[in-house]
Amino acid sequence: MATEKPNTVATIGPHRCGAGEPLLLIAGPCVIQTEALTLSIAESLAAMSQRLSVPVVFKASFDKANRTSSGAYRGPGQDEGLRILEKVRDATGLPVTTDVHESHQAAAVGQACDVLQVPAFLARQTDLLIACAATGRPVNVKKGQFMAPGDMKHVVGKLVEGGCRDVLLCERGTFFGYGRLVNDFRAIPEMQALGVPVVYDATHSVQEPGGLGGATGGRREMVEPLARAAVAVGVNAVFLETHPNPDDSPSDGPNMVPLDKLPALVERLLAIRQAAGV
Repeated sequence: MATEKPNTVATIGPHRCGAGEPLLLIAGPCVIQTEALTLSIAESLAAMSQRLSVPVVFKASFDKANRTSSGAYRGPGQDEGLRILEKVRDATGLPVTTDVHESHQAAAVGQACDVLQVPAFLARQTDLLIACAATGRPVNVKKGQFMAPGDMKHVVGKLVEGGCRDVLLCERGTFFGYGRLVNDFRAIPEMQALGVPVVYDATHSVQEPGGLGGATGGRREMVEPLARAAVAVGVNAVFLETHPNPDDSPSDGPNMVPLDKLPALVERLLAIRQAAGV
């Protein structure tokens, strides 16, 4: 481990995430489809942020490099995707984030986005983590579905050694046999004990990998029960993918929350957090 330590409260644009700070919401569609749709979703999230006084970071991927099938839609690509994300930030004021799959993408993503996200399958990729750390941006790393919470200390160590102090770790489920994920909510306080804020990815936790044959399935109805549990345990942020018509989304539709249902869900999560006193 590095001699330096990560910040216990991470700064993401105008927002702070960690103990004693408001619950942060990371939300948006799984993948960028069109500029108009992406902006429309972001505007809805910005309005919700204002109405509920909940800090929001907008998330959408420019390239879903880990799709089940090679023929599946991946996104508009790096240049166009980052242009759209920058437009989202300019138009709505929301900080933005996106996935980084390869080391050479990190610098450009760091210029366009307020926080970089490392997918779960890539959580152990040292060169990728170091490249993300070198951007000077906060980095959110999803815990590998194959990793124990305590093993994420090495992820934190790599990022801190690379110069990143604003580290977030994300719980998104653990493989339970084939085609199913389960959550061990002990992972939240165990990763918080590493000295970093923890995010709960409620939508990817309900995935059924390869469940649709050539695509990933999921159980959308389980998103809220799991998110409620994570908030009650004391998670610092919740990640929720959303879309106006999830069943029409080219990626992760079965897991996403319908956009018109999201504000009421977030209100219930905020009420649980207040009742839990965390």
